[in-house]
Amino acid sequence: MSYRRHRYVLSAGVVAGALVVTGVGTKATVVRSVFVIAMENHNWTQPANQFAGSIQQVYQNPAAPYINSLVDGSSPISDQVAFATAYHNVLATETGANLHIHPSEPNYIWAEAGTNFGVLNDNDPFRVPGGTNQDTSQHFSTLLTQAGFTWRSYQEDIDLTRDANNALTNVPLPANRWTVPLTSFSGVFSSGINEFNLSAQYNYAAKHNPMVFFSDANGGNDATPANPLSAQYAPLQQLFRDLADGTVANYNWITPNQYNDMHTTLTGGFQGLTGDPGRIRQGDNFLSQVVPIIMASDAYRDHGLIVLWWDESERDGIATDNPDDFSHTLPFIVISKDAHKNVGGRPYGSPVGMSHSSFLRTMEEIFGVGPLLGDAVNANGLEDLFKPGNLHEAPKGH
Repeated sequence: MSYRRHRYVLSAGVVAGALVVTGVGTKATVVRSVFVIAMENHNWTQPANQFAGSIQQVYQNPAAPYINSLVDGSSPISDQVAFATAYHNVLATETGANLHIHPSEPNYIWAEAGTNFGVLNDNDPFRVPGGTNQDTSQHFSTLLTQAGFTWRSYQEDIDLTRDANNALTNVPLPANRWTVPLTSFSGVFSSGINEFNLSAQYNYAAKHNPMVFFSDANGGNDATPANPLSAQYAPLQQLFRDLADGTVANYNWITPNQYNDMHTTLTGGFQGLTGDPGRIRQGDNFLSQVVPIIMASDAYRDHGLIVLWWDESERDGIATDNPDDFSHTLPFIVISKDAHKNVGGRPYGSPVGMSHSSFLRTMEEIFGVGPLLGDAVNANGLEDLFKPGNLHEAPKGH
């Protein structure tokens, strides 16, 4: 697998109708492979109901022991962790007097393109009416392809075998029968259980799969194995085979199902927890199993980067609460041997203002592709989360 190490990028972004053009000289970064694990619908910190109510914060929550061990210094891998303390919903302002980018889907599209293209719903890409498919090449996965890099979207619960009654089982299909997962679905397996939460429930949401909203990354409205982009979308089980075989892509987007990503509580709860504590524990449990598997791979050991990413800020349960002001932060954690060194025996928490635009900017800079997309041209990067020199550009005002 080849890695392009030096590239000059002319960056252009369209933000609120204005064309902004900036020359950015990108330098080599040490990061070679990226693994993004996409989680759902929780604040890192919030002003009220931190550990009570319908939506609780993740930071210091007893329902998230694994995640909190990463940042409080108690994990054996804490020396490879850094996190953001001021990561906000895209376009958020101190007062919250801004355009609100919600629900989930606009944020996933933003992480891929630096804009939501006006989408403010969770519709499947080719839904009739109201499909949200985008006919543009100005998004990250296509920039990667054009530059000779590889990408793959691993989605839990897709590409599984059906039994004689056409009911879904938890047995992956062979690769030549994979399809592009254009349509959301949920239910209960007729046989088999989820290996992470030990439930028979499944729940795939296209809204949590950013590449699937772009024609040149989804191959069009073709949900058959004949779609030439089918190989780009793999069942989650394939990730572990690819890690073992050394065949993961340069950029790997990993979406758990809607139970393992903290979105929806399993029927009956999880490990004795119901409601939001149950949702948080489901996601925490998933990460506690998947992150160590990635870290044990050669791809991670050779300057790999794991990003734990949450999609959007949430209300804290108070009637007047505004989830898009600066009192609401999003969880954002990086795991890498190249992460910022610990401070005072604990992982570094960066105070630099960040958002999904920052994430996208740094993903483009890691691989040296451009132009900088949409609002990424205006954003701080993630450099403060890494050792000096490992990511080339110093954050603005820091």
